[in-house]
Amino acid sequence: MRLDDFDPNIDVEDQRGRGGGLGFSGGGGGGGMLFGLLPLVFSRFGCGGVVVLLIVFAVFGGGLNLLGGGGGQLSAPTEQVGSGGQQGGHDVQSSCTLDAGSKAACNALSSADKTWAAIFQQSGESFTKPKLVFYGGNGQSGCGAAQSAMGPFYCPQDRGIYLDTSFFGELANRFGAKGDFAQDYVIAHEFGHHIQNLLGTSDKVASAQRRASETEGNALSVRLELQADCYAGVWAAKNRDRMDPGDLEEGMTAAHAIGDDTLQQESQGRVMPDSFTHGTSAQRMAWLRKGLDTGDPGQCDTFSGAI
Repeated sequence: MRLDDFDPNIDVEDQRGRGGGLGFSGGGGGGGMLFGLLPLVFSRFGCGGVVVLLIVFAVFGGGLNLLGGGGGQLSAPTEQVGSGGQQGGHDVQSSCTLDAGSKAACNALSSADKTWAAIFQQSGESFTKPKLVFYGGNGQSGCGAAQSAMGPFYCPQDRGIYLDTSFFGELANRFGAKGDFAQDYVIAHEFGHHIQNLLGTSDKVASAQRRASETEGNALSVRLELQADCYAGVWAAKNRDRMDPGDLEEGMTAAHAIGDDTLQQESQGRVMPDSFTHGTSAQRMAWLRKGLDTGDPGQCDTFSGAI
């Protein structure tokens, strides 16, 4: 995909190169156990499984609520840069050109910023840009720990898209989803969660999940994730003139590779539909394509009727 170089006014935060891990103080012993479980839960159930785990810890006294620290504080300061500024030895230019993955992520974020700002302006809605947060291995977010095992994720509390760029290598080598559009799809999907946050969808789902059973909560997570896939397709549709031959196939390969059924079959040799949190490969591909075909976010209603 032939995207313009990133706008220097994008909001970027860089947590790389600090050395050491992430500390967590206060809140009892629940935080340590939670962080130990995160990689296992993500490998089986994806980011939605992590959300469910956070809910369980919040309900049963784990020291964390759904979107952030409960009784504790995350250590180590953040380093945020934006509007071409510099802080803590990082600026947008250096952070976004550290490696090829960083530049790809910044280019995709910049494109998504402009695309969704125009969509919101057309509909009379107020748009606020998210920030892109780079981290290596371990980091921190407004939603708690950021760990590479969790994969890229969006934190509604601080409106941050969190990325360890090593995931792009995993996407190509482990999942077989190679190409620049596969990487762009990752950023566009997380940006879709930002759109849900701005529109209030994320809050409604989180509220409903607190009242739901585990199975019902998982089903709501699936609808949220599929809508983010559709929003990613809308972004691509609005930039169709930037797409190269083969980009669509790259996106579909990525969407197929990270479907719950495909991941579960590969990791544990069986599929458990009640534990799905992101949707099947077929569903993810279908909703990404729907966004691409229509270019209309109004067609991304995954919450009405069957999916």
